[in-house]
Amino acid sequence: MDLGLIDPLFRWVVFGASGIVAVVASLMMVTRRDPIHSALWLIVTFFSLAVIYLTLHAQFIAVAQVMVYAGAIMMLIIFVIMLIQLEIVSTRKGRITGGKIIGGFITVILFLEIGAVLFSFPGGAPKASAERAAQIGSVASMGTALYGKYLFPFEIASVLLLVGLVGAVVLARRRQE
Repeated sequence: MDLGLIDPLFRWVVFGASGIVAVVASLMMVTRRDPIHSALWLIVTFFSLAVIYLTLHAQFIAVAQVMVYAGAIMMLIIFVIMLIQLEIVSTRKGRITGGKIIGGFITVILFLEIGAVLFSFPGGAPKASAERAAQIGSVASMGTALYGKYLFPFEIASVLLLVGLVGAVVLARRRQE
């Protein structure tokens, strides 16, 4: 599908709506007490980020976002949550602890940094040409890079992920026995 034929106003509306959904879903993710609900909100965040990547002409990253993060990683997270059988611990509401103060301070610093970056570009963010963006994010260019220049690091990463998965299964089996 050629995204260049879609009306730019419609793309901005889709981009803005996906951004709002991503922000709301991420806020819902961090405010839920049940870890399963948090994981489900994280999946919504991943899907909305995939839509944002599509509007930015990064088709490969959008597909990888859905397949790797929303699919594999989230299933692994949900499997681990079920495996360790988390119990919901009731805490006292309204109690201000040191962790909450530190978290609030870090949050304020993060928002100040985001504001500083947004206001550091007086004419807006630097613009890239649509042709260059389509070339960089296309599946063909990513496949050529992954299976050409970056084949060895790609294979090493896959072996490391496999070793981590086998290690997690071995550790889980030892606890059950």
